[in-house]
Amino acid sequence: MWLVELFMMGVGARELIVAEYRVTGLSPEVIAELVAEVGPLWEAQHQARLTARPRKRAVGAGAKRRFVFVDRLLATLVNLRHGTTHDVLACWFGVDRSTITRAIGEVRPLLAQRGCTIAPGIRLRTLADVVEHLGSSRQTGIIDGTEIRVRRPAAGRKDRDRFVPGKTKQNAVKSMVVTDDEGRVLFCSPARPGSCADITQARQLGLATLLADGPFLEVLADAGYQGMGAQTGGRVVTPPHRKFKKNAPAWYEKMHGQKRKAHSSRRIRVEHGIAHLKNWRSLARHHGRREHMSDMIQAVAGLLSHQQSITCSHA
Repeated sequence: MWLVELFMMGVGARELIVAEYRVTGLSPEVIAELVAEVGPLWEAQHQARLTARPRKRAVGAGAKRRFVFVDRLLATLVNLRHGTTHDVLACWFGVDRSTITRAIGEVRPLLAQRGCTIAPGIRLRTLADVVEHLGSSRQTGIIDGTEIRVRRPAAGRKDRDRFVPGKTKQNAVKSMVVTDDEGRVLFCSPARPGSCADITQARQLGLATLLADGPFLEVLADAGYQGMGAQTGGRVVTPPHRKFKKNAPAWYEKMHGQKRKAHSSRRIRVEHGIAHLKNWRSLARHHGRREHMSDMIQAVAGLLSHQQSITCSHA
């Protein structure tokens, strides 16, 4: 009896996932566009893998796969959205756990390569694209770093403390997030160990050089990026410095507090964008391999921005 129920669940899983927004966080329209865009890429990758090695049988011979691409994509989306284990997904779709693991490993990098969608047919894949878009549209950019908790490296492993940031003291990886002044995600960087400072990661990504050599625009940042304003000709705006360390006059305390509050009120949109990213449970806390974090972060950023662009176009 339970085998029949599992089989029925595998047949009906596709319709349930597509129809219910809460399962993937994506509308049926976005999922249909993903199938049309990513499907041919996956098929080309699959055929290249088949022809890359000596074969005893012709390509296309042998048993036909029952786990079609649409189901592979949906399993990946559910895994990213809810952090669902591969065992549960295997029971849901009626396949073996290793099939789910292999499918997610194939589809997730393809989703990560898509970049962030800001309008139909317009994608931002690199930080240079983001700077050019903000400059041409004369929008204000907002940057901030976000940490994602990961498993602790094994005892005795070299550089074990690299994943422990100085602020939270928990094993984590860090990514730099860029949004516009409305909180829409424009870019998420690959993951770095949690001990990397926010400003160090921004410099390693080349943000200072891109801003200094690019069009004039305003980029809001928190105190973790203080020092980049001088490197970028005032393009990076951070909270005002405190001039009085001791015995500050009352009027200065009031003025300083008002300026910091005004800056924080403008910069809060990036926190909203990060919160939307963390709604995908795979980015709230990751229990798997840390090597997959970069693909996961960029895949979720691309999916979220795609849904945001569809929502804005219908508003």
